[in-house]
Amino acid sequence: MPAPRQERPHRAPFAMPMATTDRIIDTTPLDVRAQPLIDALIDEYSTRYNAYRPDSHASARDELARYPAELFAPPEGAFVLLLRDGETIGGGAFKRYDAQTAELKRIWTRSDLRRQGLARLIVEALELRAAQQGYRRIYLTTGFRQPEAWALYDRTGYTRLFDSSIAPEVHYHLRFGKDLADPSRTSTLADLWAPVPEPVLSR
Repeated sequence: MPAPRQERPHRAPFAMPMATTDRIIDTTPLDVRAQPLIDALIDEYSTRYNAYRPDSHASARDELARYPAELFAPPEGAFVLLLRDGETIGGGAFKRYDAQTAELKRIWTRSDLRRQGLARLIVEALELRAAQQGYRRIYLTTGFRQPEAWALYDRTGYTRLFDSSIAPEVHYHLRFGKDLADPSRTSTLADLWAPVPEPVLSR
């Protein structure tokens, strides 16, 4: 197993306070400490979408294995874990979407520790790294049965790149974007990513 990359302290601006034993580290999906994140995301995705995908567990497992670890490594990607007393309680990643855009993936916090601002810390840590690596924008998708994720991205300055007046299950994948160079810019962000129609899945 490859050795994790050197850890560095978290310096995200405007971050909410962490517990004194919390630290954000840079590593790889192949790090054994990433396994709780991977296992939890498989369970969460398969549970939430079981009514829409009978093979939801296999689909979730395939999605988590979809991208090679190298895509989440500098200079074009990053993978971070949030540790508390050495235990993984959150994490996330980004990979290249295009020359100016990073795509967030795998954002997760442990279910019993949610609503404490930990996911925001992870997103801010990834945004900082993306900016340091030369990206100007962030793009992401989340599922329509993950309302807490929508709320997180709304709170952290992301623009909805989908029609909010339409039932979210029609979109299935909900797209968000953020301009890192000018977070106040929202009027034309949707033009950067033309929406791709998603099939409506029957129950």
